[in-house]
Amino acid sequence: MKKQYSLLLLFLVTLFSFAQAQNDVIDKIVKEEETNSQLKVIAHELMDGIGPRLVGSPGMKKAHDWAVKKYESWGIQARNEKWGEWRGWERGITHIDLVSPWVKTLSGTQLAWSPPTPKGGVKAEVIILPEFADSLAFLKWLPNAKGKLVMISMLQPTGRPDYNWKEFATEESFDKMKKERDEMTTAWNERLRKSGLGRRELPAALEEAGAVGIISSYWSQGFGANKIFGAYTKKVPTIDLSVEDYGLVYRLVESGDKPMINLVAESKETGVVPTFNTIAEIKGTEKPDEYVMLSAHFDSWDGGTGATDNGTGTITMMETMRVLKKIYPNPKRTILVGHWGSEEQGLNGSRAFVEDHPDMMPKIQALFNQDNGTGRVANISGQGFVDAYDYLGRWLREVPRDIKKDIKYDFPGNPGGGGSDYASFLAAGVPAFSLSSLSWSYGNYTWHTNLDTYDKIVFDDVEDNVILAAILVYMASEDDKSTSKERRVPISRNGEPTSWPEQRSPTRKGGVE
Repeated sequence: MKKQYSLLLLFLVTLFSFAQAQNDVIDKIVKEEETNSQLKVIAHELMDGIGPRLVGSPGMKKAHDWAVKKYESWGIQARNEKWGEWRGWERGITHIDLVSPWVKTLSGTQLAWSPPTPKGGVKAEVIILPEFADSLAFLKWLPNAKGKLVMISMLQPTGRPDYNWKEFATEESFDKMKKERDEMTTAWNERLRKSGLGRRELPAALEEAGAVGIISSYWSQGFGANKIFGAYTKKVPTIDLSVEDYGLVYRLVESGDKPMINLVAESKETGVVPTFNTIAEIKGTEKPDEYVMLSAHFDSWDGGTGATDNGTGTITMMETMRVLKKIYPNPKRTILVGHWGSEEQGLNGSRAFVEDHPDMMPKIQALFNQDNGTGRVANISGQGFVDAYDYLGRWLREVPRDIKKDIKYDFPGNPGGGGSDYASFLAAGVPAFSLSSLSWSYGNYTWHTNLDTYDKIVFDDVEDNVILAAILVYMASEDDKSTSKERRVPISRNGEPTSWPEQRSPTRKGGVE
């Protein structure tokens, strides 16, 4: 009896000591981030110092090299893994000036991969894509585009977001505006349809007919915000104008004022260039061939500086690694972080990593991905793993309440088929989880827009996300159990069983034919 009592006492003391050690690590993680956060420094160096990270651009390569050096300065091994090639392109100065019937510098920019203007720019009359009876009428009109700048987006009836109308307008006025906008949208889509060409083919047909440039406006339904994506022209520039300036020029054309624009766009092609993922690791001591992963895509569109898509995910994962290296330098399992290239063109970097490292996939304990903006984490799904509630629940119990109190959970959930890089790993059967954030008007104001810049980062929220990610990684690394990979049959929106997402190969040579 005395021997049994002694063994029980020893067990309890050991358990208590383990719990105390665990609590000590977690307390140190929280303290390090709250008192010594490097997020602002990292964000400034990346967003302000390097800028946007369009795949194939010099900025993307510069960012990869910077990240490796940054990790090495913290004593963390890092490398750039080549996974493919992409069309190389470098943005230059864009200057758009209305020169007649009066003078005004317009707010706009070249779309990504747009060809440049001739040296010194081009000065031309602006015309609007007219209405056509059918595709034959379009072909008959097409020679009129020669020597002109052609507007191919609809005129927006208002530059005020709906929430602004809802706050100040009468109900009747708001409804009238929405009805007018719906009718204008329908009419414009019909105008495009009657050309016989899709939105990708139309710019190409206009440049073949001799247009000297294409003008579009992809308003993001927010004050001052436009989406900036890629161009479909190969010979002449495509520019996007703000909703305000696009409307100005459009109305001048409609009223017969024959506006003239002087356009300078100095981009240049740089050939086919290599593309990379940046991988950093803290080697495990007991189970070095098992992994806990952090994940965030590194590339961005280049209308802004990619601050919330996905600069905030990037700095979250970099700062998490820094904190873990300082507080938890000898993890049980190897901790890896992947900064993926070309997510914006189809999850290419992460898909390449999964395809290139098949033996690693069954050994990943868990992966945590962050992508959708600067807000604190608000949603976590079990992604269809039957036992996700068990192990995620155990790990999350150690996260301070003020950080997790507003998180909503969905267990076991359904696997995500796309949207961000965790989906590449899910398709390979890896327990990969999205740390999904609060909106902060992400869709309207920063997602792929010209306003996605450093000043939109909410650092208090990002600090909370670092603490959350660091504790989840620590708990996953220390867990005596390996995570269950058992999956449920996914359920479609109409309640019918469906299939698990299939693993897809990346585009390894993009932007070139």
